[in-house]
Amino acid sequence: MAEPFHCDFSGRMFLGQIGNQMLNAADFHSTDRGFGMKYLMTINRSWVLSRLAIEMEEMPTQYERYNIETWVESAMKFFTSRNFCVSGSDGRIYGYGRSIWAMIDTETRQPTDIYAIDNGAIDQWIVADKPCPIEKGGRVKMGDNAKLVRTLDVGYNDIDINGHVNSVKYIEHTLDLWGVDWYRGHHLKRFEIAYVAETHPSDRLSLYREQTAGNECFVRLVKTDADSGKEAEVCRCKLVFS
Repeated sequence: MAEPFHCDFSGRMFLGQIGNQMLNAADFHSTDRGFGMKYLMTINRSWVLSRLAIEMEEMPTQYERYNIETWVESAMKFFTSRNFCVSGSDGRIYGYGRSIWAMIDTETRQPTDIYAIDNGAIDQWIVADKPCPIEKGGRVKMGDNAKLVRTLDVGYNDIDINGHVNSVKYIEHTLDLWGVDWYRGHHLKRFEIAYVAETHPSDRLSLYREQTAGNECFVRLVKTDADSGKEAEVCRCKLVFS
């Protein structure tokens, strides 16, 4: 259900909450099939989100019941693609999501073989012929016109069970670059994010925004290590408004 505290000033769900519920659906789906986080953490493995694209025609409204369907579209040695469909209880489609995941070794933080889990059992759950009508996330290319818009310290609420900034928190920080008045007149139709590196509690985030012609915007998030002062890009986002 679209609970009130998951909705914005207009009574519609926050995109970040839709993202959260997609990731929850992914976890329930993978756990039920033997390759979820609960099991992986016992063998020093974890899923890490690499790319996420969400495209919504409209958002569920306050107290409305909705469904999220998820399925594995394909799998390779180090990456797997998973899709999502968000629909209302009456069957109407709100939107879709596409995601790419890597499995990592939690000690080395390096990618590890997905097919080493239960003798490649993930192949049993691939549904290659189920359509997902939105485009796959592409490479987010930014020019030299991106301007620093905001800097912020990583806080307690940003950090998840893996010890780094939660995937959805980057989405929320990005969407905060626009004010309420902007969202009164614009619908966020599509959001893409490509993750590059992890951000930790001692880091500081800088957000750079590039507004292009039309309804597209690009955002780059860069972390600064508190001890060394070194900078590194952590993710890039593309937003399409209507």
